[in-house]
Amino acid sequence: MEKKRINLALQGGGAHGAFTWGVLDRLLDEESLEIAAISGTSAGALNGAAYKAGWVAGGRDGARENLDWLWAQMGAVQDMRMPGWMMGAMPGNGAFTSAMEYSLPLSMSEAVSRVLSPYAYGPFYSNPLQRVVEKFSYDKVCADHAPLLSVCATNVRSGKIRVFQGDDIGPDALLASACLPTLFQAVEINGEAYWDGGYTGNPALFPLFHADLPSDIVIVNINPLERPDVPRNPQEIQNRINEISFNSSLLRELRAIDFVQRLLDSDAVPDGAMKRIYVHMIADDPLMADLSVATKMMPNPYLLDRLKQAGRIAADRFLTAHWDDLGQRGSTRLGDMFG
Repeated sequence: MEKKRINLALQGGGAHGAFTWGVLDRLLDEESLEIAAISGTSAGALNGAAYKAGWVAGGRDGARENLDWLWAQMGAVQDMRMPGWMMGAMPGNGAFTSAMEYSLPLSMSEAVSRVLSPYAYGPFYSNPLQRVVEKFSYDKVCADHAPLLSVCATNVRSGKIRVFQGDDIGPDALLASACLPTLFQAVEINGEAYWDGGYTGNPALFPLFHADLPSDIVIVNINPLERPDVPRNPQEIQNRINEISFNSSLLRELRAIDFVQRLLDSDAVPDGAMKRIYVHMIADDPLMADLSVATKMMPNPYLLDRLKQAGRIAADRFLTAHWDDLGQRGSTRLGDMFG
């Protein structure tokens, strides 16, 4: 089979990042597929760092093992997997989501976040992700070795995106990329404060435009771009606000790519003046539409297992339908998004 090279753009979305875990797990099955670069935000940055560290340490098997380790640390199925026969007895995604939205722990957390700043805890404050990111092998995460890794965060004072690469990627960069300001204190790096990268780049695509990288960008989308119904209750409204906010930066970059492609198609710019980008997307919008911001915040082992399996299925569907498109054309109709 012909070898293909692609770049990956991995969205953030809390526990929904387990979908991306499944996508990566399936892509690792393809020995003819090379990941040249990864741009990730929040959970996407964690997935990207785990993939690269594992790849550098042990190739495909190392990457798969390190991703499994990451999601075990996040409360994934490896530690607390339910017996397979129980999965069929669990509620569907919609019922499961509703149960989590109205659960006592989440209700208490939301109430506290509305009246208490993360800075109110004083010496008792801690970021639960700290213990996870400190265990990464940063000599491998930062290695001068493919895939090139970019981690996105938002500068609190300037409101601009910050992309960390190479030796700049450390525990603080990963914490910054996943720092929701209502839950966590801003992460200070070299005198600058950072919040979640999803506000300015979810994920950033421009680090993948370098001339020496392939033209194909495969976006793993875990925030639905569209929903058929207008939200009515408070949970639905808050969830849709979250999705729109975290998709806005991605849509801006996709619109810019679409504009450049139309210039190239019309010969309005000379050959070689701009790079042609082939955009692809792996997503499961029906599944994600059944979930919500509540399930992003609660990494339940049952949910993580469903998301991983859904990611594998979505990636397999993409590879079957669009393998021949890679290196030749985009499989996402950008014009339809903005029409």
